[in-house]
Amino acid sequence: MEWLISIFLGIGLAAAVGFRIFLPFLIISLAQRWGVMELSSGFEWIGSTPALVLFITATLLEVLSYYIPWFDNLLDTITTPLAMICGTLVMASAMVEMEPWIKWTLAVIAGGGTAGLIKGTGSTTRLVSSTTTGGLGNPLIATAETGGSFSLTLMAIFIPVIAAILVLMLCSYILSKIFRKKKKAFNPTTGPSQSE
Repeated sequence: MEWLISIFLGIGLAAAVGFRIFLPFLIISLAQRWGVMELSSGFEWIGSTPALVLFITATLLEVLSYYIPWFDNLLDTITTPLAMICGTLVMASAMVEMEPWIKWTLAVIAGGGTAGLIKGTGSTTRLVSSTTTGGLGNPLIATAETGGSFSLTLMAIFIPVIAAILVLMLCSYILSKIFRKKKKAFNPTTGPSQSE
């Protein structure tokens, strides 16, 4: 049963990385140092003092950078692939006492996939906001993402089952919107050629 809880924990943390990359690592580092969270073998470095200093600095830079309109869109091009890598790492770090091949397979598919899906959705939302509001609406999105990352990280650590259920619901909603949009785009009865 512990392995299932660690998977739920990992999924919640990976989703939090999709909102903000370094904030979950900062909270995990503190949780590990305070004995609140156990990390998988090989990931103990996350709780080290140099890592903590790095995560504090990176978190502040990342959070503040997203309040600069248009620069935030540029930042998304860098952080989207990085979120997938970090989502994989954070999920692997949460899965204790698991065979490496199972851990890394799940981490890549569930962790990297979840982080990438959420990050990609956030990037698209911010791009639409930049286009429609000239970037004035982007600070609201940035605040929501930071709050989501913070809340989801704490929820994943303390109530991982609830966090995983929320993440699965969010991912299902995002995927259903994507599939509906694609279906509408490829439907010959509602396509652009019929409306012209």
